[in-house]
Parts: sequence; structure tokens; C-alpha cells
Amino acid sequence: MRSLFITGMAGSGKTAIAIGLALKFRQEGYRVAYFKPVGSSGTGGRDPDARLAREILDLKTPAEMIVPCAVGPSYLSRNKKQEWMKAIAAAYREISRDVDIVIIDGATFPYLLAADEMDSVSLAEKLGSVVLNVIKVKNDFDLDFAVFFNSFLAGRGIACAGNLFSHVQRPLLAKTDGVYRPVMDEMGYRTVGIIPARPEIASPTVAEFYEALGGEILTGEDRMDLLVEDVIVGAMTMESALQYLRRAANKAVVLGGDRADLALAALETNTSALILTGGFYPDVKVVARATEKGVPVLLVHFDTYTAIERIAEVSRHIKPGDTRGVRVALENIEQYCNWREILAVLQEERSG
Repeated sequence: MRSLFITGMAGSGKTAIAIGLALKFRQEGYRVAYFKPVGSSGTGGRDPDARLAREILDLKTPAEMIVPCAVGPSYLSRNKKQEWMKAIAAAYREISRDVDIVIIDGATFPYLLAADEMDSVSLAEKLGSVVLNVIKVKNDFDLDFAVFFNSFLAGRGIACAGNLFSHVQRPLLAKTDGVYRPVMDEMGYRTVGIIPARPEIASPTVAEFYEALGGEILTGEDRMDLLVEDVIVGAMTMESALQYLRRAANKAVVLGGDRADLALAALETNTSALILTGGFYPDVKVVARATEKGVPVLLVHFDTYTAIERIAEVSRHIKPGDTRGVRVALENIEQYCNWREILAVLQEERSG
């Protein structure tokens, strides 16, 4: 049986889907391996997705082989194309030995390493994989990209098992099923599922915000596992801010450390974290109230604009030991994904 290469943009939930499918296929009696050819620079053998897969799937393969290539945004300066491709090919040969299905987890973005012909599409072609495209839709432009991507795959002659809409927010569920799916169908692009957003695996934790922002943890170090379902920027008058603060649940509020009035107001609503920008230490009343409420307060030295830019790149990652996240990943596949159709495509491609 051939490998399944899962592609998608950052935050689409590729890894959760990869783990969910791997677990489901194992339940069906298949021998399954996990492979992530391109990881992020600085992770290498410490890649969290590799560690997660080794733990959940009880893999004996070394993490360095599961993620043989780790690159950063200046990768072209290193001129390692041949070395990386050789490492990826050798690791894949070893990992695919004596298994029925290899689940391949694509890079953060499918176009990464395109200049070295090692983007997700090129790697899927080189490895003879079937592609499963994961789509996270926020608006119609995301569907445009999905159509473009499917057309690109078809033009390259690469088999596609289908498209899986993932982390779909409740207001977009009806449109995804009633508008986006029919558009894909009309163009001949298969949809294999629509997965609603679930905070357990869709919403980042306060700890993941801290990893992206750095700085200091002033309170709530033992509450960093709280989920953040919304982000509110406190660059407004108190009267305007109160409307947003009361409406949003499990939120992170980003504001200057000198806005004690707004920080105290936020702490009286359903808030998962205060993120104080500009390096300004807050009023002692803010720290005391946050401690009483059990709300983490992060002090970062960026300005608010830079902090928001970094926050925009934060996405939820299931980590080793996250049994709830793993359970939800499997439930999503069982309830919302036509995994049997994906298996059928893999079997057709092997027999063909």
C-alpha cells in the first residue's frame, strides 16, 4: 500500500489528522508508520510531532529518522539540497519497510522548499504518495487556494485521496457544507469530511503563546495549560472594551502593562491570560487579582503590534501525554471523516 501525504496550511490540524488516521488504520489491522520529512529548524530529533507519534503509535524508529530534515527561513544559504533529499529518501525507505501504510505529515506550509524542489507536492511525487489536502477555511479566499492547489496536483499527475475541511468554526459549518463542498464537487475535487472546530485540539494553550512570545510569567505558572479560544487587543476605550470582554470566552487579552483599569476589567470576565506588552510591569493590584483568579499574566517586551504578529502564528499542537487531544483526534476521524474512502484510494493506487 502507498503512503498518504497530508498537506495543509499552518494551523489546519495536519498532525492531529495524521495521528487520528494512523490510530484508526491500526484499529482496522493495518501496520502504520509516521514520517515527517521536513521539520522546523532547531527541532530536529526534538521535533514535538515526532515525539508525539513515537509515543502514541509506540514506534521504535529514532526521532531523527522520522524527521530527517529541519530547515529555517534562510535555508538556501546552506546549499544542502542533495544532502537533504538523500536523507529523506533513505529515512523513507527504512520507515516504510514492513508496514502497510506510511502517514506522511507535510511541512508547515505546502510550498516550503519549493526553490529546492522539496515542497510537499514535489516530495509526494518523489515518494509516490497519495495526497490528502487539509483545508482550514476562514473565508472564500481559503477555498480559492484549495481549488488552485487541487488543480496544481492534477496538473502534476499526483493522486489525491480528497480534501478534508478541518477546524471549521460553527458560523462557517453551514456554508462549508452548503457552498464550499458543492463548489469542490462541481470541479471534480473530492471532499472526504468536514470536521467542526473543537477547543481541545483547535485552541492553543497559554503555554504555546508563551513559547512564541517569551518574556516573563508573572502569575499563573501552574495554569499554563488553559485554552485560548479568542484574542482581544485592549487598544480601545474602557467603555468599548467592556462589550468585547464580556462577549468573548476563554480569551487572551493583549494590552499595555500601563492599562491597569482594562486589565482589572478583563480579570472580571472569562479570561485565560493577560499578555502585557511594552515591558511595562503592571500595577500591583493587577498581579494580586490575577493571582486570586488563577489567570496567567505574561509580560513581553515587544510592542503590541509585534506581539499580535507573533500570536497570529500560534497554533494548537497535541503534545506527548495529551490523552484528551489524542482521543478527540481519533473521534474526529471516526465521526466526521470518510476514512474508508481514503483507504479505498490508497488500495486503488497500489493495485494500479
